Amino acid sequence: MKPGIHPEYRAVVYRDRSAGFAFLTRSTATSDKTVAWEDGNTYPVLDVEISSASHPFWTGKQRLLDTAGRVEKFRAKYARKAT
Repeated sequence: MKPGIHPEYRAVVYRDRSAGFAFLTRSTATSDKTVAWEDGNTYPVLDVEISSASHPFWTGKQRLLDTAGRVEKFRAKYARKAT
């Protein structure tokens, strides 16, 4: 790697305010806000709109679509035009 052209890779806290969930990871993302973490250190914090704690796929609260009804509706619609 060339020196001096890459952003700093450091510890950052991602926080999902809607779910009250936060996790510490490493990233090149920057933020002016900081938070005191469980280990006593202060890290930059990035607020996100959705995470695994609030996403419907991961929480099991996702809406299932009626695909069979849609297929039947499609077939009925275009069966009339074919005749």
